[in-house]
This record gives sequence, C-alpha cells and structure tokens, in this order.
Amino acid sequence: MQIIACVILGLAAGVLSGFLGIGGGVIIIPMLVYVFGFTQHQAQGTSLAALLPPIGLLAFLKYYYSGNANLKMGLIIGSGFFLGGLLGAIFAQPVPDILLKRIFSVFLLIIAIRMCIGR
Repeated sequence: MQIIACVILGLAAGVLSGFLGIGGGVIIIPMLVYVFGFTQHQAQGTSLAALLPPIGLLAFLKYYYSGNANLKMGLIIGSGFFLGGLLGAIFAQPVPDILLKRIFSVFLLIIAIRMCIGR
C-alpha cells in the first residue's frame, strides 16, 4: 500500500511540477512529514533522492521546445544547485528537527505572501 501511495505522491508532484514548476519542497516534503510520518530531515533527504535522476527532463523539453526555458541559465543555476545542495545538507544535519520544520514552513509562508501581494 505504501508503494502505491508513493507512486501517487510522485505523480502528483510531477503534474504540479510540470504545471507550476513546483514539486519537492511544496508537495513531497509536507506529504512525507504529515502523511508518511517522516521527520523533517528524512523528508528533505528523501525528496532529494527523488530528484537524483533527471526527473524534470520531459517537462523541461516541453517548455524548451515551446520557447519557454533558458538552457544556459538552467545549467548555470544547476551547477550552483549541485554545490549548494551539499553545503545546505551539511548545515542542516545538526539542526534539531522541529527547528528545521519551522524554518521550512516560514520560508514557504514568506514565498506565498510575497507571491500573493507582489507583482
């Protein structure tokens, strides 16, 4: 049953990623914490594991062939993401789970408010 739930979660994250450009942080992590009972650290690590293969490749190609993706900028961002992910993981490990969960939720809240009232 858990495998089916994981497949459904992956499909939902994939659809929302392709439609809205979101997935890991907004869909997968909260679901792993609140539905699957993961700790914040476990959810973040598992979400990163899901991103290891070229998850967004097909969605990226659709955007690219429609003229809506900048490959050069994406590769530059990706290289920073590659090294930044390691640094972030190093910094996150000693942070208590409840504090990490609160930091994560405040981050999402700030983004949501900014997007709602921003331009």
